[in-house]
Amino acid sequence: MKSVNSAHSAISKVLVANRGEIACRVFRTCAELGVRTVAVHSDADAGALHTRTADEAVRLPGSSPADTYLRGDLIVKAALAAGADAVHPGYGFLSENPGFARQVLDAGLVWIGPPPEAVEAMASKTRAKELMGLAPLAEVGEADLPVLVKAAAGGGGRGMRIVRRPADLEAALTAARAEALSAFGDDEVFVEPYLEGGRHVEVQVLADTHGTVWALGTRDCSLQRRHQKVVEEAPAPGLPPELLAELHELAVRAARAVDYVGAGTVEFLVADGRAHFLEMNTRLQVEHPVTEEVFGIDLVALQLRIAEGGALDPEPPAPRGHAVEARLYAEDPARGWAPQTGVLHRIGLDEAATAAGVRVDTGFADGDTVGVHYDPMLAKVVAHAPTRAEAVRKLAGALERAAVHGPVTNRDLLVRSLRHEEFASGRMDTGFYERHLAELTRETVDPHAPLAAALAAAGAASGAGARFGGGWRNVPSQPQVRRYRVGDQEYEAAYRWTRRGLEADGAVVVHADASLVVLEVDGVRRRHEVARYEGGRVFVNGVALTELPRFPEPQSRREPGSLLAPMPGTVVRVADGLAVGSAVTEGQSLLWLEAMKMEHRVTAPVSGTLTALHAAPGRQVEVGALLAVVQQAPSEAEGTADHEESQ
Repeated sequence: MKSVNSAHSAISKVLVANRGEIACRVFRTCAELGVRTVAVHSDADAGALHTRTADEAVRLPGSSPADTYLRGDLIVKAALAAGADAVHPGYGFLSENPGFARQVLDAGLVWIGPPPEAVEAMASKTRAKELMGLAPLAEVGEADLPVLVKAAAGGGGRGMRIVRRPADLEAALTAARAEALSAFGDDEVFVEPYLEGGRHVEVQVLADTHGTVWALGTRDCSLQRRHQKVVEEAPAPGLPPELLAELHELAVRAARAVDYVGAGTVEFLVADGRAHFLEMNTRLQVEHPVTEEVFGIDLVALQLRIAEGGALDPEPPAPRGHAVEARLYAEDPARGWAPQTGVLHRIGLDEAATAAGVRVDTGFADGDTVGVHYDPMLAKVVAHAPTRAEAVRKLAGALERAAVHGPVTNRDLLVRSLRHEEFASGRMDTGFYERHLAELTRETVDPHAPLAAALAAAGAASGAGARFGGGWRNVPSQPQVRRYRVGDQEYEAAYRWTRRGLEADGAVVVHADASLVVLEVDGVRRRHEVARYEGGRVFVNGVALTELPRFPEPQSRREPGSLLAPMPGTVVRVADGLAVGSAVTEGQSLLWLEAMKMEHRVTAPVSGTLTALHAAPGRQVEVGALLAVVQQAPSEAEGTADHEESQ
């Protein structure tokens, strides 16, 4: 049986037990090294980019993670069938599962990761804390609040709940256990103090089988939503030298405590100038590219070298400059970070960002569909520069100009976050979005975007392609009007065809065709790049608009108090004892949906009586599906009406 400590022959074919951008990332390095690759894919991923990128692909029947990417037996069987001699776990799914590591080794395959014993020691956060001389809270009293309920297994923010009131603890424990069981197959949770105003700082470690352990600098990952990282950078800014030395020493100590081999990350919360150990992730992290950019290394290539028995240099290379990474998600931050689905028509950087070396790791290509089964991350966009300020500016500019045409994304939030004064000055902490989300998601629309969309449609219809063209009407007092919706707002855009071509009030139309509109307003010319897709979807300089039909179709009437599914997903839980006829209070949790690796609460909009319940655990629902109906209590409804009449 081969093991991570005894593999000395060259690896020739690697199966990646994962999907999406991490699989594509490993495949890219393997191709550069001349190593052949094998993808595994669920039915939902049959046409996914990682499946198309690999040299070979093996189907895992089914679409849910539990039936596919969490089935270690099927993955090992796929590796043997394809003739692979090694397995790379990626991150997520089974990457921190010691049982899977043993399955791989027992099959005679090389495991490109740490020994199962090290994974086992650190995979449970409770055991990891014990190794570091720490212990979770055994009991929680008023003086201990706030506290954080955490899943002992896994990561990615799953199974985490902040508790600020004693009365909320039991419900938080129940919810965290259910989410942890669904995500990791392990419902163990624990409680630890929640430190307000802390920074999430981590250290990348890399260890070989010859006793060398590298501490590859720090990363700051404080900008988080749902306890999952959104923006990461290396090195962590503003840490004093003595604290940096302590972080490095603790990280190396954690690695040596379990005879670690391969790439891993030791995570800390830094508060009041002190480092508090959180956990060790026994795998690559999503944010590993910022470390690669700063140190000029390829961590995947080094993982393969170590798995083959190769030795690291005594010291790591010297760091240079600063790198910042933003995670681009198909989600709506203004609406509870709700994940989004649909066709991703275009995704990519402009020529300037590409020429500047801005890096994109993605598992999607133009025309792919963002589905409901997996994490909504579309891409990681990374900028490296000599200074932090330059790297942040480069990344913000690249994101702002990127073409991301499809479902709603967090792109605008990322740009605004990078340009926020608190982040720019390096004073952020894990509460950044709790404080600033409202201002960062405030809707602002280029006032000329609807007009540009309308003029592009007019230019495309006429084939004019310039300010002069056909379509002239001898009724100058009656402009043509198109209506658009941006977010919750509707806009009208009016224009006229004249002998001089297209004209619009308040702007000079310099040029208008299907993809480019140039307007001059108050002597300033601005370009508006336009892309139009089926269903009336239009993107103007990245702003998403929906063209409204001239004669709207009648909408089906919903009963007042109807609770509709905010996204496609699966009903995972219904509140205990909830049934038709139950009395409910405003804000009460009624049921939980799981979609794209996130759990979402559906709450009662008003106090009243549950008159219909169409949700049951395990039911698959589409966006807009009727889940339940709450009839408002008559006295409260009358009070609301009276209040409205008094305004």
